[in-house]
Order: sequence, then structure tokens, then C-alpha cells
Amino acid sequence: MDASIITNLFGEFSSMAPMIILILGVLLMPALYFTTKNRNVVSVAMLSFIVVSMLVNAVLLLGSYQGDYLGLFEYDAFSGLMILLFQIVILLVAIVSASSVEVTHLHYGAFASLLMAATTGMMFVATATDLIVIFVGVELASISSYVLVAMKRNDPRASEAAVKYVIIGGLSTALTVYGISMLYGVTGTTNLQEIAVSLSTQGFTWAFGIAMITMIAGYGFKIAAVPFHMWAPDVYEGAPTPVSMFLATGSKKMGIVVFFKIFLIMFVAGVSVASFATVEMQYLFAIIAAITMTVGNVVAISQTNIKRMLAYSSIAQAGYILIVMAVMSEYALTGGIFHMFTHVFMKGGAFLVVGALICAGIGEKITDYRGLAKRAPFLAFAMMLFLFSLAGIPPLAGFTSKFVLFSSAIYSDGGATSQWVWLAFIAILNSAISLYYYARVVKVMYVEKGESTEKIKVPKAFLAAILICVVAVIVLGIFPQIILGPAADAAAAFFSVV
Repeated sequence: MDASIITNLFGEFSSMAPMIILILGVLLMPALYFTTKNRNVVSVAMLSFIVVSMLVNAVLLLGSYQGDYLGLFEYDAFSGLMILLFQIVILLVAIVSASSVEVTHLHYGAFASLLMAATTGMMFVATATDLIVIFVGVELASISSYVLVAMKRNDPRASEAAVKYVIIGGLSTALTVYGISMLYGVTGTTNLQEIAVSLSTQGFTWAFGIAMITMIAGYGFKIAAVPFHMWAPDVYEGAPTPVSMFLATGSKKMGIVVFFKIFLIMFVAGVSVASFATVEMQYLFAIIAAITMTVGNVVAISQTNIKRMLAYSSIAQAGYILIVMAVMSEYALTGGIFHMFTHVFMKGGAFLVVGALICAGIGEKITDYRGLAKRAPFLAFAMMLFLFSLAGIPPLAGFTSKFVLFSSAIYSDGGATSQWVWLAFIAILNSAISLYYYARVVKVMYVEKGESTEKIKVPKAFLAAILICVVAVIVLGIFPQIILGPAADAAAAFFSVV
């Protein structure tokens, strides 16, 4: 596909074209709601901006467009695919948000504007080549997310979640700024490529070590990696469910992209020039990955609230994806990108089912789902599908993406057995543990009898979004090349830059 139509329209700003369209939406949404007082009009307008942004990104991606702006933003196969991931996330949220009882009483123009602003920040991170741009993108997404969590002003759980989120977010920002300032002091630059080259010639220093620890901690909060995970269950429980889904599938993916951008470039590029502290950092990330997936899965077993269980499950899934940071190979990055896409549909679909049931007056306790298979057969089937996919049951998408991701810890790109076999074993063991608490929900829905047998009706918008996720979970499990191929191209593009 020819990308010239986009380059002719946006000129030197072509690498930022998908973000520019969303920024226009951010500015327009509050005025549109103020004028019409109709959330359906705002919802249609938001969906229109998202679809146009997706079309522009698709043209650039399929046209193999490569370009940059001022050396701060760079569009290539990797950034284009990550932008597509964030666009899918906001599309699913936008489809259901106007029908969600948790959102309809909010100022919908402000809600739509904040949602699009947060996504724009994530897209900035996907294209960033500079620490300052990454920081600005992360903060744009984070500050917008704080407000989104706090918008249920009459719900004390939302207020508590927002306060915790802001405090933890502020601590994360402080640590990140400290790390960036230390790194700038060591290297004299904030450009990622220049930092890698500078560090490879300087070798390890204590200032560099402190910068790494503070930056890992700062961005570790964003992906809820252990021990920086405490905020996630409270925030996911207190926020409106569409926002919980947005945070679980979008915000955390942004944090993982930050890890890819900073640490893979820094250490893979650094080690290609000279001996560097790469092995030590690989073991540090491997330990964080192993602890994160284990704590997430073990604590999830004892949860009685479905949103908190999904939150701890998300923590475990972040641990799986951190395998990429331990292995640091092109194949591992391919598996990580593929799992990020399947996770959007698995975890996003599960949150959508929860949100749909809340609209029907069903509670958030797992026991509230008793007899759901008879009252809402499609929702029960969809939830079972998403949970089994998250556990890695074949032939669903979660099995295929976990297979690629975990196998990257066993075989390196050259085909030789790597030193990360133990990490793959821990990941497989954790998948087995997760099956226990996922199967418990399925048992409650299909085996246990509920107090009511009345059929449950949910908004059609939720059914449409859930159906999209169901189809994606099945299709990506059977035909993984749909995403696996572009993910391999994105990983190759990423490592060619490195």
C-alpha cells in the first residue's frame, strides 16, 4: 500500500499523523458535549476519530513507511504495530463506554477527551527515541488516567483508588526523573542511541547503577511489577470497569514498551559495541519476572472479587512478558509483542464481561456469577473462553502466544539452548497455578446454582465488543501468523535500529 497520500497530507509530521488526529479529538470532545449534551453524539465522534487514526496508521504500516521528526519521534514497523495495539484498546473501550452504567453519569465529553489524551501519550511512547519524550508521553497517559479513575466521585472505592494511584504515580515519576537526571549526568544526552554508545565506552559506574535501579523502579510501577504492584488491585476495583480494562490492557502495555525502548536499546546496542553490564541486568530482569508472575498468580487464588482477581492475573501476565527483558533476543521480542496483542483481547474481553454484568445489576463477587451459564449463556461462554485463553489452554490465542514467548527462554535466536530454561519452567508452572483460579470461576458459572434463573440483558454495545474479543481469541489461536508475522517484522525493525 502506498503511504504517499499520508506523507503528502501531513508532510514532515507524517510520523505523528495518527497522534495528531487523536489530539484534534481531545480538543473537540468537551466542546461537542457542551453543545449537544448528548453522549451518543460524542461517542460517535470519538469512534470516528479513532477509526480515522487507525486507517492512517494502517496505511503507514502496510506501506512500510519509515520517518522521524526532529530525532525525537521515529515511525517504523515496531512503533506502527504498538500504535495499532493502543488503538485497538481505545476502540474497545469507546464501543462500550456510552452504554456503561458506570460511565453514563460522568461528564462524557471530559471522559472521552481524557481517554483519547491518555492513548495519545501511549502512542508518543511507541514512537519516542528520546528519554524526555518517553517521560512526557508516560505522564500524559498517567495524569489522564488518574482523573479517569477518580471520575466516579460518589463511589468511595473510586476516591480511595484515585488517591492511591496519584500517590504511587507521583513516587514513580520522582524516581523516573531522578534516574533520567543521573543518566544524563553520566552520558550528557537523553537520546537513547547516543546513551547506548556512550555507556558502552564508559562501562559500569555507580552513578549508572543508581540510574538503572531508580528507572526500573519508576517504570516498574507502571507495569505493576513486583514489588511495585500494590496499587493495581485497588485501582482496578475502584475505577469504572471500562477504565479498569483500559489500564490493564493499555497503560501496562505502555510501560512494557518503555522497558523495551530504554533497556533493550541501552544494553543490546551497548553490548554490540563493547563489553557491558548486560548479563547482570538480564539476571535482574529474570528475577523480577519470576517473582512477578509467581506473586500475581499465588495471590490471585485467594481473591473473591472478580476485578481484583483479574488485577492480580494482570500482574502475573506482566511477569510473563518481562521474559523478553531477560532473554533480550529478537525472537523473544516477537513473542512478547504477540502476547501483548492476545492479552488485549483475553484480559480486555474478561473485563468487558464484568462491565456488561455490572450494567445488568450483577455484583463483582465471584459468587455472584453462580448459575450465569443459564442466565446469560453467551457471556458465560465468552468469560470461560477468555479465562482458559489466559491460562494457556489450546488452541486459544493465549496458548499460542505463551508458546512463542516461553520457548524464547529455551532457545536463543541461533537455536542453541539458552541459560533461561529455568525461567521458562517457572512460567509454565505459573500457568498451571493460574488454571486453578480461572477454573474456579468457570465452575461457579456452569456448575453452581444461583438464586435467580431470570435471563440477563446487557447493552448491545457490550455484546458487540465481547464478540470481537471472542473472535480474536479463537482466530489468533488457530491462525497466529495474522499477528505473529507483523510482530516478527516489528522485532526485526527494532533490532535493526539497535
